[in-house]
Amino acid sequence: MDVAQKFVVRAVLIDLDGTLLDTIPDLAEAANRTLAEIGRTPLPADTVRTYVGKGIPVLVKRCLTGHLDDNVEPDAAELARALPIFKRHYAAVNGEQTTVYPHVVEGLQVMREKGLELACITNKAGDFTLPLLARTGLAPYFRVVVSGDTTQEKKPHPAPLLYACAQFGISPNEAVMIGDSTNDALAGRNAGCQVLCVPYGYNEGGDVHDIDCDAIVDSLLDAANMLRPSAS
Repeated sequence: MDVAQKFVVRAVLIDLDGTLLDTIPDLAEAANRTLAEIGRTPLPADTVRTYVGKGIPVLVKRCLTGHLDDNVEPDAAELARALPIFKRHYAAVNGEQTTVYPHVVEGLQVMREKGLELACITNKAGDFTLPLLARTGLAPYFRVVVSGDTTQEKKPHPAPLLYACAQFGISPNEAVMIGDSTNDALAGRNAGCQVLCVPYGYNEGGDVHDIDCDAIVDSLLDAANMLRPSAS
């Protein structure tokens, strides 16, 4: 697809971890503090990176099993013990080492200048999402924030995207989903949105070029320059 084409939209739905922010340093720190507390061996940050994408319960589960295959189950008692420990440690470090990716702020500014509605859609729980957006200075850009506990289902289910579109009073085909993973793309496709992907995120260790999307863009600024506001 010609990446110079214009995507006509009224709203932009944007993933958080791996798209707006590099949160791996804080997630890995919390994961390894958790593993140490329960007597398990710490993991390299690059390993934790591949476990991110489906919310904190799945991240903790994968840290315990050492598998991306979510059908592999950890000891139930150990998981039940580890989850609140992880949340305590993550609350303590959330945002400390997280960085905003290059050209994110510029991209958000261009989108706002074009009159586009903006929503942040993440599988991260709201207790961590809202403080993180505030701490990194991104909160003012988003009229809607859909966290992992806002709707009953998380991405790749379309529910979070459909919820955001309903808040804006638009049809899903009037929105574009921008993310770094198959979860984001599937959510977009299932909702009926257009889909753009960035190449610098996590995608559970997979290749972004294998994702079914309408275009791969180098940055949010490049994405913003491809968007044209709908006249409706």
